[in-house]
Amino acid sequence: MQPTAAQSQTVVVTGLSNREFLELHAQPGRLGLSGGVTFVDQAICRAERHLDERARWGAWSHAFLFQGQRLDGHHWVIESDLQVHHKHIQLGVQENRVAKYYDEKLYTSLAVLDFGLTEAQVACLLREGLELVANRARYSLRELFGTLIALHRPELRGRQNLLARESSMFCSALVQHLYRKAGLDLAPGVDLKNTTPEDIARTALPHVTYLLQREVARSKLTALKTRLRRRVGARIRQMKRRRSHRR
Repeated sequence: MQPTAAQSQTVVVTGLSNREFLELHAQPGRLGLSGGVTFVDQAICRAERHLDERARWGAWSHAFLFQGQRLDGHHWVIESDLQVHHKHIQLGVQENRVAKYYDEKLYTSLAVLDFGLTEAQVACLLREGLELVANRARYSLRELFGTLIALHRPELRGRQNLLARESSMFCSALVQHLYRKAGLDLAPGVDLKNTTPEDIARTALPHVTYLLQREVARSKLTALKTRLRRRVGARIRQMKRRRSHRR
């Protein structure tokens, strides 16, 4: 049974590891959102500031669909991603074990969105997703640049992505495509290939968001600045004490 608008809510979860959180909330048909610390993650979140009235950065840089648990005992996801392994590159719509998101240094933020889908809707999502995996739909960096252009010019958001290409889509476009196939529109008025992870997070469709909240480690640069301030402060205090002793 799908939640009503009055039932939409955010459930904040604390004190769990990424693994514990996903094992608790990952279910077939639910959506996953992640935020991370890589250059690409930060670039996407920065670009999403155009969606906010106060120009605050977005919180999410990647979106994916949960398949559920298989015979191997692992939860799996369908996603469009760029992964570089030793002598192997995965570029496009693919299946991966959810275990990739257990790395808390890379994936510092996680959310699971539950839209209360029917069995028929879940089956539709998985069927369409696996079809794209089998047909090897590509991940499109080119379309990402088209989305960036649309973020700078809001009047373009509802139009076709300026750099759209066939048989390709990035992560949030994939999620939007699959949900539309199941009769649900996560971002009405926004072109499929202009949809961002932040659009998914802000959807007006009734749902429950399970949000894993933890203190995000400060960047090395911030930590360095803090150490420098402390050292300078300590040096100034030392100089003042020496002056007072001389007097």
